[in-house]
Amino acid sequence: MNYTEPVIHVGILSAEEIEFVLNGTFIALSGKDYKGKQKAKYVDGKVLFDGKSHDELILEPIGEDTSFDLINVIIGIDFHWERKEDQRFKGALKIIVEDKYITAINRIKVEDYLTSVISSEMSATASDELLKAHAVISRSWLLSNSPLNQHPPQFPEWGLENSKFATDKDTVDLNAKSPSPGEVGEAFIKWYERDAHAHFDVCADDHCQRYQGITRASTKAVRKSIEATRGEVLMFKEEICDARFSKSCGGASETFENCWAPEHHPYLTKVIDNPTYPKGFELDLTVEANAEKWIRQSPEAFCNTSDKKILSQVLNNYDQETTDFYRWKVEYAQGELSELVARRSGIDFGQIIDLIPVKRGESGRIIELKIVGTKETIIVGKELEIRKWLSNSHLYSSAFVVDKSGLIDGIPQGFILTGAGWGHGVGLCQIGAAVMGEKGYKYKEILLHYFRGAELKKIY
Repeated sequence: MNYTEPVIHVGILSAEEIEFVLNGTFIALSGKDYKGKQKAKYVDGKVLFDGKSHDELILEPIGEDTSFDLINVIIGIDFHWERKEDQRFKGALKIIVEDKYITAINRIKVEDYLTSVISSEMSATASDELLKAHAVISRSWLLSNSPLNQHPPQFPEWGLENSKFATDKDTVDLNAKSPSPGEVGEAFIKWYERDAHAHFDVCADDHCQRYQGITRASTKAVRKSIEATRGEVLMFKEEICDARFSKSCGGASETFENCWAPEHHPYLTKVIDNPTYPKGFELDLTVEANAEKWIRQSPEAFCNTSDKKILSQVLNNYDQETTDFYRWKVEYAQGELSELVARRSGIDFGQIIDLIPVKRGESGRIIELKIVGTKETIIVGKELEIRKWLSNSHLYSSAFVVDKSGLIDGIPQGFILTGAGWGHGVGLCQIGAAVMGEKGYKYKEILLHYFRGAELKKIY
Protein backbone atom coordinates (compact mmCIF):
# COMPACT_ATOMS: atom_id res chain seq x y z
CA MET A 1 0.00 0.00 0.00
CA ASN A 2 1.28 3.44 -0.89
CA TYR A 3 -1.29 6.15 -0.28
CA THR A 4 -0.96 9.91 0.17
CA GLU A 5 -0.73 11.20 3.75
CA PRO A 6 -4.24 12.48 4.59
CA VAL A 7 -5.14 15.95 5.81
CA ILE A 8 -7.71 16.12 8.62
CA HIS A 9 -9.99 18.67 10.30
CA VAL A 10 -9.79 18.92 14.12
CA GLY A 11 -12.43 20.81 16.10
CA ILE A 12 -10.73 22.83 18.86
CA LEU A 13 -13.00 25.44 20.44
CA SER A 14 -16.62 26.66 20.29
CA ALA A 15 -17.71 30.03 21.70
CA GLU A 16 -19.71 33.14 20.84
CA GLU A 17 -16.40 34.98 20.44
CA ILE A 18 -12.96 33.55 19.67
CA GLU A 19 -9.70 35.42 20.10
CA PHE A 20 -6.61 34.22 18.26
CA VAL A 21 -3.11 35.36 17.38
CA LEU A 22 -1.55 34.78 13.95
CA ASN A 23 2.18 34.22 14.45
CA GLY A 24 3.17 35.15 10.92
CA THR A 25 1.25 35.83 7.73
CA PHE A 26 -2.05 34.09 6.96
CA ILE A 27 -4.08 34.63 3.79
CA ALA A 28 -7.90 34.59 3.60
CA LEU A 29 -9.84 33.34 0.57
CA SER A 30 -10.33 37.00 -0.42
CA GLY A 31 -6.57 37.26 -0.90
CA LYS A 32 -6.12 39.65 2.02
CA ASP A 33 -3.33 38.77 4.45
CA TYR A 34 -3.50 38.96 8.24
CA LYS A 35 -1.10 38.70 11.18
CA GLY A 36 -1.10 39.42 14.90
CA LYS A 37 -4.03 39.49 17.36
CA GLN A 38 -7.49 38.89 15.85
CA LYS A 39 -11.07 38.29 16.94
CA ALA A 40 -14.08 36.54 15.37
CA LYS A 41 -17.67 36.66 16.67
CA TYR A 42 -21.00 34.93 16.10
CA VAL A 43 -23.49 37.48 14.77
CA ASP A 44 -26.84 36.60 13.16
CA GLY A 45 -25.81 33.16 11.98
CA LYS A 46 -22.51 34.33 10.47
CA VAL A 47 -18.83 34.64 11.38
CA LEU A 48 -18.06 38.34 11.91
CA PHE A 49 -14.37 39.00 11.16
CA ASP A 50 -12.54 42.15 10.10
CA GLY A 51 -15.86 44.02 9.93
CA LYS A 52 -17.40 41.57 7.43
CA SER A 53 -19.80 38.62 7.75
CA HIS A 54 -18.71 35.21 6.45
CA ASP A 55 -20.43 31.84 6.08
CA GLU A 56 -17.04 30.43 7.10
CA LEU A 57 -13.56 31.83 7.50
CA ILE A 58 -10.42 30.08 6.23
CA LEU A 59 -6.95 31.43 6.95
CA GLU A 60 -4.04 29.67 5.24
CA PRO A 61 -0.49 30.02 6.65
CA ILE A 62 2.44 31.25 4.57
CA GLY A 63 5.38 28.98 5.40
CA GLU A 64 5.51 25.63 7.19
CA ASP A 65 6.71 27.14 10.47
CA THR A 66 3.89 29.68 10.69
CA SER A 67 1.52 29.07 13.62
CA PHE A 68 -1.55 30.51 15.31
CA ASP A 69 -2.64 30.72 18.97
CA LEU A 70 -6.19 30.12 20.21
CA ILE A 71 -6.99 31.89 23.49
CA ASN A 72 -8.80 30.19 26.39
CA VAL A 73 -9.20 26.69 24.98
CA ILE A 74 -11.03 24.40 27.42
CA ILE A 75 -9.23 21.09 28.08
CA GLY A 76 -10.43 18.11 30.10
CA ILE A 77 -14.08 18.97 29.41
CA ASP A 78 -16.25 17.64 32.29
CA PHE A 79 -13.27 15.89 33.91
CA HIS A 80 -11.96 16.60 37.41
CA TRP A 81 -9.04 18.64 36.03
CA GLU A 82 -10.99 20.79 33.51
CA ARG A 83 -9.29 24.13 32.84
CA LYS A 84 -8.55 26.74 30.18
CA GLU A 85 -5.26 27.42 28.45
CA ASP A 86 -3.90 29.22 25.40
CA GLN A 87 -2.79 26.79 22.69
CA ARG A 88 -0.61 27.04 19.58
CA PHE A 89 -1.21 25.20 16.31
CA LYS A 90 0.43 24.60 12.94
CA GLY A 91 -1.60 24.34 9.74
CA ALA A 92 -4.66 26.31 8.61
CA LEU A 93 -7.38 27.89 10.78
CA LYS A 94 -11.00 27.47 9.77
CA ILE A 95 -13.91 29.07 11.66
CA ILE A 96 -17.48 27.92 11.02
CA VAL A 97 -20.93 28.44 12.54
CA GLU A 98 -22.43 25.70 14.72
CA ASP A 99 -25.80 26.42 16.34
CA LYS A 100 -25.42 29.78 18.12
CA TYR A 101 -21.62 29.57 18.31
CA ILE A 102 -18.59 29.70 16.08
CA THR A 103 -16.11 26.81 16.07
CA ALA A 104 -12.38 26.99 15.42
CA ILE A 105 -11.06 24.08 13.35
CA ASN A 106 -7.44 23.20 12.62
CA ARG A 107 -6.71 21.66 9.18
CA ILE A 108 -3.48 19.70 9.46
CA LYS A 109 -1.60 16.69 8.05
CA VAL A 110 -2.00 13.42 9.94
CA GLU A 111 1.64 13.02 11.00
CA ASP A 112 1.81 16.59 12.35
CA TYR A 113 -1.44 15.92 14.22
CA LEU A 114 0.01 12.75 15.73
CA THR A 115 3.13 14.54 16.96
CA SER A 116 0.86 16.67 19.13
CA VAL A 117 -1.43 13.81 20.19
CA ILE A 118 1.45 11.71 21.51
CA SER A 119 2.76 14.67 23.51
CA SER A 120 -0.76 15.58 24.70
CA GLU A 121 -1.97 12.10 25.62
CA MET A 122 1.25 11.25 27.46
CA SER A 123 4.41 12.82 28.71
CA ALA A 124 6.77 13.52 25.84
CA THR A 125 9.49 11.90 27.99
CA ALA A 126 7.94 8.41 27.70
CA SER A 127 10.09 5.51 26.54
CA ASP A 128 10.77 5.08 22.83
CA GLU A 129 8.81 1.82 22.58
CA LEU A 130 5.76 3.29 24.31
CA LEU A 131 5.86 6.34 22.04
CA LYS A 132 6.05 4.15 18.95
CA ALA A 133 3.19 1.95 20.16
CA HIS A 134 1.03 4.97 20.88
CA ALA A 135 1.83 6.52 17.51
CA VAL A 136 0.54 3.39 15.79
CA ILE A 137 -2.69 3.11 17.78
CA SER A 138 -3.47 6.84 17.53
CA ARG A 139 -2.89 6.72 13.76
CA SER A 140 -4.97 3.54 13.45
CA TRP A 141 -7.88 4.93 15.47
CA LEU A 142 -7.91 8.10 13.40
CA LEU A 143 -7.67 6.42 9.99
CA SER A 144 -10.10 3.60 10.79
CA ASN A 145 -12.89 6.14 10.30
CA SER A 146 -11.36 7.62 7.15
CA PRO A 147 -11.85 6.93 3.44
CA LEU A 148 -8.56 4.98 3.52
CA ASN A 149 -10.60 2.24 5.23
CA GLN A 150 -13.10 2.12 2.39
CA HIS A 151 -12.73 -0.38 -0.42
CA PRO A 152 -11.09 0.82 -2.56
CA PRO A 153 -9.39 3.52 -0.42
CA GLN A 154 -9.82 7.10 -1.63
CA PHE A 155 -9.73 10.80 -0.69
CA PRO A 156 -6.34 12.05 0.60
CA GLU A 157 -8.35 14.70 2.50
CA TRP A 158 -11.76 14.07 3.96
CA GLY A 159 -14.54 15.84 5.79
CA LEU A 160 -18.11 15.00 6.74
CA GLU A 161 -19.16 14.18 3.20
CA ASN A 162 -16.37 11.62 2.87
CA SER A 163 -16.58 10.02 6.33
CA LYS A 164 -16.92 6.27 6.56
CA PHE A 165 -19.87 6.72 8.90
CA ALA A 166 -22.42 9.41 8.13
CA THR A 167 -24.70 8.94 11.14
CA ASP A 168 -24.46 9.92 14.79
CA LYS A 169 -23.92 6.82 16.92
CA ASP A 170 -24.97 8.44 20.20
CA THR A 171 -27.80 6.11 21.16
CA VAL A 172 -30.45 6.18 23.85
CA ASP A 173 -32.73 3.20 24.34
CA LEU A 174 -35.79 4.16 26.39
CA ASN A 175 -38.29 1.61 27.65
CA ALA A 176 -40.47 4.06 29.49
CA LYS A 177 -43.37 3.65 31.88
CA SER A 178 -44.40 5.24 35.16
CA PRO A 179 -42.89 3.07 37.90
CA SER A 180 -44.11 2.48 41.40
CA PRO A 181 -41.54 2.92 44.21
CA GLY A 182 -39.11 0.00 44.06
CA GLU A 183 -40.18 -0.99 40.54
CA VAL A 184 -37.80 -0.74 37.60
CA GLY A 185 -38.91 2.12 35.38
CA GLU A 186 -37.02 3.60 32.45
CA ALA A 187 -33.85 1.99 31.17
CA PHE A 188 -31.27 4.50 29.95
CA ILE A 189 -28.71 2.76 27.74
CA LYS A 190 -26.40 5.24 26.06
CA TRP A 191 -22.96 5.29 24.50
CA TYR A 192 -20.85 8.02 22.96
CA GLU A 193 -18.91 7.92 19.69
CA ARG A 194 -16.70 10.30 17.71
CA ASP A 195 -19.37 10.46 14.99
CA ALA A 196 -21.18 12.97 17.18
CA HIS A 197 -19.07 15.61 15.41
CA ALA A 198 -20.87 16.75 12.29
CA HIS A 199 -18.49 19.35 10.85
CA PHE A 200 -14.99 18.01 11.49
CA ASP A 201 -13.25 14.65 11.65
CA VAL A 202 -12.24 14.59 15.34
CA CYS A 203 -12.33 16.88 18.35
CA ALA A 204 -9.31 17.91 20.39
CA ASP A 205 -10.38 16.59 23.81
CA ASP A 206 -10.65 13.21 25.55
CA HIS A 207 -13.89 12.41 23.70
CA CYS A 208 -11.60 11.65 20.73
CA GLN A 209 -7.87 12.05 21.37
CA ARG A 210 -6.18 14.83 23.31
CA TYR A 211 -4.80 17.25 20.75
CA GLN A 212 -3.26 20.45 22.06
CA GLY A 213 -1.34 21.59 18.99
CA ILE A 214 2.32 22.39 19.53
CA THR A 215 1.52 23.74 23.01
CA ARG A 216 2.83 20.56 24.62
CA ALA A 217 6.60 20.49 24.28
CA SER A 218 7.36 17.87 21.67
CA THR A 219 10.72 16.17 22.11
CA LYS A 220 13.14 14.70 19.64
CA ALA A 221 12.03 11.26 20.88
CA VAL A 222 8.39 11.96 19.97
CA ARG A 223 9.28 13.18 16.49
CA LYS A 224 11.60 10.21 16.03
CA SER A 225 8.86 7.76 17.06
CA ILE A 226 6.36 9.33 14.67
CA GLU A 227 8.86 9.16 11.80
CA ALA A 228 9.92 5.58 12.68
CA THR A 229 6.31 4.41 12.40
CA ARG A 230 5.19 6.78 9.64
CA GLY A 231 2.12 5.43 7.88
CA GLU A 232 2.09 2.29 10.05
CA VAL A 233 -1.27 1.03 11.33
CA LEU A 234 -2.82 -1.99 13.00
CA MET A 235 -4.91 -4.04 10.58
CA PHE A 236 -7.30 -6.96 10.88
CA LYS A 237 -8.44 -8.75 7.72
CA GLU A 238 -7.43 -5.85 5.43
CA GLU A 239 -9.21 -3.18 7.51
CA ILE A 240 -7.52 -0.59 9.70
CA CYS A 241 -8.26 -1.38 13.34
CA ASP A 242 -10.45 0.91 15.40
CA ALA A 243 -7.68 0.95 18.01
CA ARG A 244 -8.78 2.19 21.45
CA PHE A 245 -6.83 2.99 24.61
CA SER A 246 -7.40 4.06 28.21
CA LYS A 247 -5.25 5.04 31.18
CA SER A 248 -5.51 1.79 33.19
CA CYS A 249 -7.46 -1.36 32.41
CA GLY A 250 -7.34 -2.43 36.07
CA GLY A 251 -5.81 -5.80 35.21
CA ALA A 252 -8.20 -6.92 32.45
CA SER A 253 -9.25 -5.13 29.27
CA GLU A 254 -12.87 -4.75 28.15
CA THR A 255 -14.57 -5.66 24.86
CA PHE A 256 -15.63 -2.98 22.38
CA GLU A 257 -19.32 -3.84 22.33
CA ASN A 258 -19.68 -3.44 26.09
CA CYS A 259 -18.70 0.24 25.85
CA TRP A 260 -19.93 1.39 22.44
CA ALA A 261 -22.03 0.10 19.55
CA PRO A 262 -23.07 -3.59 19.59
CA GLU A 263 -20.36 -4.52 17.09
CA HIS A 264 -17.79 -7.23 17.80
CA HIS A 265 -14.16 -6.51 16.92
CA PRO A 266 -12.02 -9.64 17.38
CA TYR A 267 -8.93 -7.53 18.12
CA LEU A 268 -10.72 -5.66 20.95
CA THR A 269 -11.43 -8.48 23.34
CA LYS A 270 -10.60 -9.29 26.94
CA VAL A 271 -6.87 -9.42 27.68
CA ILE A 272 -5.43 -10.23 31.10
CA ASP A 273 -2.74 -7.56 31.52
CA ASN A 274 -0.06 -9.95 32.73
CA PRO A 275 2.34 -12.46 31.12
CA THR A 276 0.54 -15.28 33.01
CA TYR A 277 -2.89 -15.56 34.56
CA PRO A 278 -2.85 -14.46 38.22
CA LYS A 279 -3.29 -17.42 40.55
CA GLY A 280 -6.28 -17.72 42.86
CA PHE A 281 -8.80 -15.94 40.65
CA GLU A 282 -11.74 -17.18 38.58
CA LEU A 283 -11.34 -14.96 35.55
CA ASP A 284 -14.91 -14.96 34.22
CA LEU A 285 -15.46 -11.45 35.55
CA THR A 286 -19.00 -11.28 34.21
CA VAL A 287 -19.87 -13.40 37.27
CA GLU A 288 -20.54 -11.10 40.21
CA ALA A 289 -18.62 -13.12 42.82
CA ASN A 290 -15.55 -13.35 40.58
CA ALA A 291 -15.66 -9.63 39.75
CA GLU A 292 -16.00 -8.71 43.42
CA LYS A 293 -12.96 -10.77 44.43
CA TRP A 294 -10.95 -9.34 41.51
CA ILE A 295 -11.82 -5.72 42.34
CA ARG A 296 -11.37 -6.01 46.11
CA GLN A 297 -7.90 -7.49 45.69
CA SER A 298 -4.86 -6.34 43.74
CA PRO A 299 -3.80 -9.10 41.34
CA GLU A 300 -0.46 -8.89 39.57
CA ALA A 301 -0.63 -6.98 36.29
CA PHE A 302 1.52 -4.75 34.10
CA CYS A 303 -0.61 -1.74 35.07
CA ASN A 304 -0.43 -2.56 38.80
CA THR A 305 2.33 -0.05 39.54
CA SER A 306 2.90 2.99 41.72
CA ASP A 307 6.32 3.74 40.22
CA LYS A 308 6.28 7.51 39.76
CA LYS A 309 8.95 7.34 37.06
CA ILE A 310 6.75 5.06 34.96
CA LEU A 311 3.52 6.94 35.70
CA SER A 312 5.15 10.22 34.69
CA GLN A 313 5.80 8.72 31.23
CA VAL A 314 2.06 8.37 30.67
CA LEU A 315 0.55 11.16 32.72
CA ASN A 316 0.78 14.90 32.29
CA ASN A 317 0.96 17.02 35.43
CA TYR A 318 -2.81 17.51 35.71
CA ASP A 319 -3.41 13.75 35.38
CA GLN A 320 -1.05 13.16 38.30
CA GLU A 321 -3.40 15.15 40.53
CA THR A 322 -5.04 11.74 40.87
CA THR A 323 -2.76 9.08 42.35
CA ASP A 324 -4.95 5.95 42.47
CA PHE A 325 -5.27 4.22 39.12
CA TYR A 326 -5.20 0.47 39.61
CA ARG A 327 -7.49 0.37 42.67
CA TRP A 328 -9.44 3.26 44.20
CA LYS A 329 -12.20 4.17 46.66
CA VAL A 330 -14.91 6.84 46.59
CA GLU A 331 -17.19 7.51 49.58
CA TYR A 332 -20.59 9.23 49.57
CA ALA A 333 -23.00 10.14 52.35
CA GLN A 334 -26.68 9.49 51.59
CA GLY A 335 -27.54 13.14 51.03
CA GLU A 336 -24.46 13.67 48.88
CA LEU A 337 -25.17 10.67 46.63
CA SER A 338 -28.89 11.30 46.19
CA GLU A 339 -28.25 14.95 45.29
CA LEU A 340 -25.42 14.00 42.92
CA VAL A 341 -27.41 11.35 41.04
CA ALA A 342 -30.45 13.63 40.74
CA ARG A 343 -28.34 16.49 39.39
CA ARG A 344 -26.28 14.41 36.98
CA SER A 345 -29.18 12.29 35.65
CA GLY A 346 -31.96 14.87 35.82
CA ILE A 347 -34.10 12.31 37.67
CA ASP A 348 -35.34 12.58 41.26
CA PHE A 349 -34.70 9.13 42.73
CA GLY A 350 -35.48 10.29 46.25
CA GLN A 351 -33.11 8.68 48.72
CA ILE A 352 -30.81 6.05 47.23
CA ILE A 353 -31.48 2.60 48.63
CA ASP A 354 -29.10 0.52 46.52
CA LEU A 355 -26.74 0.35 43.54
CA ILE A 356 -27.02 -3.11 41.99
CA PRO A 357 -24.90 -4.43 39.08
CA VAL A 358 -27.24 -5.95 36.49
CA LYS A 359 -24.64 -6.80 33.85
CA ARG A 360 -20.85 -6.79 33.94
CA GLY A 361 -18.46 -6.87 31.02
CA GLU A 362 -15.44 -9.11 30.51
CA SER A 363 -13.20 -6.84 32.63
CA GLY A 364 -15.65 -6.63 35.52
CA ARG A 365 -16.89 -3.21 34.42
CA ILE A 366 -20.56 -2.64 35.05
CA ILE A 367 -22.42 -2.29 31.76
CA GLU A 368 -25.88 -1.95 33.31
CA LEU A 369 -26.48 -0.65 36.84
CA LYS A 370 -29.81 -0.65 38.70
CA ILE A 371 -30.21 2.46 40.85
CA VAL A 372 -32.89 1.85 43.48
CA GLY A 373 -34.40 4.93 45.09
CA THR A 374 -37.40 5.68 47.27
CA LYS A 375 -39.08 7.38 44.29
CA GLU A 376 -37.59 5.73 41.20
CA THR A 377 -35.77 2.57 40.20
CA ILE A 378 -33.93 2.81 36.89
CA ILE A 379 -31.33 0.77 35.00
CA VAL A 380 -28.55 2.91 33.48
CA GLY A 381 -25.79 2.00 30.99
CA LYS A 382 -23.36 1.80 29.30
CA GLU A 383 -20.18 2.28 31.29
CA LEU A 384 -19.59 5.97 30.60
CA GLU A 385 -23.15 6.95 31.44
CA ILE A 386 -22.82 5.10 34.76
CA ARG A 387 -19.59 6.98 35.47
CA LYS A 388 -21.26 10.31 34.65
CA TRP A 389 -24.23 9.72 36.95
CA LEU A 390 -22.04 8.73 39.92
CA SER A 391 -19.51 11.57 39.84
CA ASN A 392 -19.27 15.33 39.45
CA SER A 393 -17.03 14.67 36.44
CA HIS A 394 -16.48 11.02 35.52
CA LEU A 395 -16.05 8.15 37.97
CA TYR A 396 -12.64 6.59 37.32
CA SER A 397 -14.25 3.47 35.85
CA SER A 398 -17.42 1.40 36.10
CA ALA A 399 -15.51 -1.59 37.52
CA PHE A 400 -16.60 -1.19 41.13
CA VAL A 401 -18.34 -2.90 44.03
CA VAL A 402 -20.57 -1.18 46.58
CA ASP A 403 -20.59 -1.28 50.38
CA LYS A 404 -23.45 0.34 52.32
CA SER A 405 -23.40 1.52 55.94
CA GLY A 406 -25.59 2.96 58.69
CA LEU A 407 -29.05 1.63 57.80
CA ILE A 408 -31.90 3.77 59.20
CA ASP A 409 -35.39 2.50 58.35
CA GLY A 410 -33.84 0.52 55.49
CA ILE A 411 -32.06 3.58 54.03
CA PRO A 412 -28.22 3.42 53.92
CA GLN A 413 -26.54 6.53 55.29
CA GLY A 414 -23.28 5.89 53.46
CA PHE A 415 -21.88 4.24 50.32
CA ILE A 416 -18.31 3.19 49.53
CA LEU A 417 -17.41 2.42 45.93
CA THR A 418 -14.26 0.30 45.58
CA GLY A 419 -13.07 0.24 41.99
CA ALA A 420 -10.48 -0.90 39.47
CA GLY A 421 -8.79 0.95 36.62
CA TRP A 422 -9.20 4.37 35.01
CA GLY A 423 -11.24 4.66 31.81
CA HIS A 424 -13.22 2.29 29.62
CA GLY A 425 -10.43 -0.32 29.56
CA VAL A 426 -10.74 -1.21 25.86
CA GLY A 427 -7.61 -1.83 23.80
CA LEU A 428 -4.21 -0.58 24.93
CA CYS A 429 -3.71 0.12 28.63
CA GLN A 430 -1.39 3.14 28.72
CA ILE A 431 0.09 2.47 32.15
CA GLY A 432 0.46 -1.24 31.37
CA ALA A 433 2.17 -0.40 28.08
CA ALA A 434 4.54 1.97 29.89
CA VAL A 435 5.52 -0.83 32.26
CA MET A 436 6.03 -3.22 29.34
CA GLY A 437 8.31 -0.66 27.70
CA GLU A 438 10.37 -0.42 30.89
CA LYS A 439 10.61 -4.22 31.02
CA GLY A 440 12.19 -4.32 27.56
CA TYR A 441 9.20 -5.20 25.35
CA LYS A 442 9.36 -3.77 21.83
CA TYR A 443 6.48 -1.68 20.50
CA LYS A 444 5.22 -4.44 18.22
CA GLU A 445 5.10 -6.85 21.18
CA ILE A 446 3.21 -4.26 23.23
CA LEU A 447 0.66 -3.72 20.47
CA LEU A 448 0.07 -7.42 19.79
CA HIS A 449 -0.35 -8.06 23.53
CA TYR A 450 -3.36 -5.71 23.64
CA PHE A 451 -4.71 -6.14 20.09
CA ARG A 452 -4.91 -9.91 19.65
CA GLY A 453 -4.96 -11.18 16.07
CA ALA A 454 -4.06 -7.81 14.53
CA GLU A 455 -1.00 -7.17 12.35
CA LEU A 456 1.13 -4.12 11.57
CA LYS A 457 1.19 -2.69 8.04
CA LYS A 458 2.60 0.46 6.43
CA ILE A 459 -0.04 2.14 4.25
CA TYR A 460 1.84 5.32 3.19
